[in-house]
Amino acid sequence: MRYAWLCHPVTVAGVVVLLINDHLLKQTWPGFVTGKLSDVAGLLVAPALLALFLPRRADLAATVLTGVVFAGVKTTETGADLASQVWTFVGGPSRVLADPSDLLALPALALAWWVRERGTGPDRRHVMIVTMPLAVLAVTAASAAPGGPAAVAVHEEDGRITVRTDASAVWSSEDGGRSWTERPGGHDGESPRSAQCVPYQATRCYRVAEDRMAVEQSDDGGRTWRPSWAASPDDLERLGRLYGVPDESCAAACGLASAALAVQHRPEGHVVIVANGVAGILVRDPSGDWRQVGWPGAEPPTMDLVLERNVALFLAACMLFGGVGAGLRRYAGVYTGFAATACLCVPVVAGDLFSPGGSLPFLIDGPGWVLVLAALVAIPVSTVGCLVLAVAGNARAVPVAVGTLGAPLVYLSVYAPFHGWAQGTPDSPAAATALAVLLTAVVMLAGAALVRNDARRAYLAGTSTSSPT
Repeated sequence: MRYAWLCHPVTVAGVVVLLINDHLLKQTWPGFVTGKLSDVAGLLVAPALLALFLPRRADLAATVLTGVVFAGVKTTETGADLASQVWTFVGGPSRVLADPSDLLALPALALAWWVRERGTGPDRRHVMIVTMPLAVLAVTAASAAPGGPAAVAVHEEDGRITVRTDASAVWSSEDGGRSWTERPGGHDGESPRSAQCVPYQATRCYRVAEDRMAVEQSDDGGRTWRPSWAASPDDLERLGRLYGVPDESCAAACGLASAALAVQHRPEGHVVIVANGVAGILVRDPSGDWRQVGWPGAEPPTMDLVLERNVALFLAACMLFGGVGAGLRRYAGVYTGFAATACLCVPVVAGDLFSPGGSLPFLIDGPGWVLVLAALVAIPVSTVGCLVLAVAGNARAVPVAVGTLGAPLVYLSVYAPFHGWAQGTPDSPAAATALAVLLTAVVMLAGAALVRNDARRAYLAGTSTSSPT
């Protein structure tokens, strides 16, 4: 019954709420309701997960410990800082904020405890494969890659347009932004211009929007303004992920905003050149069409999918070890310990080796190398332990096949949607997350159904052989 808490419908519902709220609703309707809903769902799930790693009959301790840790994180800056560091180490760059109002969610622990005391839930062998990995996917958030250069100023003089970056590079164009040449350069002392009217056409003016990646236009000399161009929400999310902008509060300071512009008169009309922050150069041609030039001639930035890859590896490991463990006839408790150790160590090792500038454990700076080295040793030891216990425990063939064949499918279900998003399809990380959750749930539910049917057949076969003739 130790695993029934994790498999209870209320706990599963908490996992589903976390998945939908943290990866979809928070991006669409950020605010008080979605923030508190995340806390409530997390408090429903956390005690059940924590109880897996505590001794038997320690469910009350898991509930109390969850409440104490949650209160410490939400009421003290030290607790929030420590939680940020732990979560960053485990899941990528993260920031946890101290907010005493989140303590309103603490009554959810009472419901979690009531579930444990009153609910029985189904056999863990049939649903633990599904619940545990999805719980991890639910509480894992996407992280951003390190930032890049930002276009911060643009000037026009003697027919030449120059765009300067905060990395002291200069891009210049002498044909109205159709072609560009890069050269080293420094700041020329002239302040960036945020608004300008068209030469010889004083009623038409342009200005960059404040703290946004957008350009506004006026047709009455600056008395009224209307949008002329703006980056779409999906574009902003992609750029934020590419260049390490954590949220909208950092948009302007982190380069996720239009910084300056210049207007140039051309024989065929006028052009507008915008220093578009981390997105590079934006050009309005004489026909009125806006074109995102970016960084001419430079290699397109690569999306950092280290976190998604780590999550995919972790969930694949859960599927592999969970499937084999579901077929054990003996030694299930010892096997769970080895399997949990192997699964938890996978993202620790992968997070270092696959990260930008990743290294072997003995080359890591700081005390983190001890944990990575321990994880590197624990993975083969735990894997061998699981293999020995699977043989000694006479694991049934169908669950072993489900875990072995399902692991790569789970990896692809999690990673492929985000890889597609990095290439442009789907358009948004929310859509990629929803697709990953759906595909992963389908694979795991199918695996759980196969394991359950096999367990039923094994039970019926055992009953028939034990019945008197």
